[in-house]
Amino acid sequence: MKIELIGVSMGRNGSSLPETTVRFETDAATLARAETERRPTVLGLLASGRMRPDTGRVLIDGAADASELRTRVALVDAPDVSDPAADVTVTGVVMEELMFAGLPGSRKDAALTLAQLELGDVAKTAMADLPPAVRIRLLTELAVLRDGVEGIVLAAPDRHGGDPLDWWRIAQGLAARGYAVLVIAGDASAAAIGAEGLLARLESDARATGFRPAEARPVETTPDETGPRDTAPTETPTESRQTEGGAA
Repeated sequence: MKIELIGVSMGRNGSSLPETTVRFETDAATLARAETERRPTVLGLLASGRMRPDTGRVLIDGAADASELRTRVALVDAPDVSDPAADVTVTGVVMEELMFAGLPGSRKDAALTLAQLELGDVAKTAMADLPPAVRIRLLTELAVLRDGVEGIVLAAPDRHGGDPLDWWRIAQGLAARGYAVLVIAGDASAAAIGAEGLLARLESDARATGFRPAEARPVETTPDETGPRDTAPTETPTESRQTEGGAA
């Protein structure tokens, strides 16, 4: 499955989402950059077929079919759209998601599901109190329980804090299982993920050639040279400025 957003935008003069082009597909995790509070959700709604763009096209396997897109792609944890209420317990969210997936959704069924995910110890925890990586893993695993779901759009996981590499590895794990994964996050997270990817490639090259790189040293910066200059060399769109209980 291949999803393509080609020159999509929302709002007058792209105020809600500037013109954006991004692609994600089966067996791959793609990172799209989107800043501001609203844009990750807008891009997520477009990428999952739940909103029609003001400009541009959204294609699934080369065809414009929003219904098919909604069936095959789950929108996970999108702010104000599909994120669980902060005070709902993990068990409550699991029960609801099981019902949405057409599965038995009793408290006992929820306990069994959590045990299978090795998350039984957080059953009584409020969603707002979950560690970021645990929250993202829980919601994505619940989303893929739905029949026909082949792709995941994860909106703004960086808003929960924590190390972006944690949720990026969760996304990569889903891709390795055959899902198409799009993660929408801010520039700072993209930079951190890109730096990790660069380091991994350097280490791989070093092992292949037998060369051992010198130990890295901290880079001194002046007041005018704050922040990383390089952004993520992952599959990230160049100009991206951008469900019930966790998945839609």
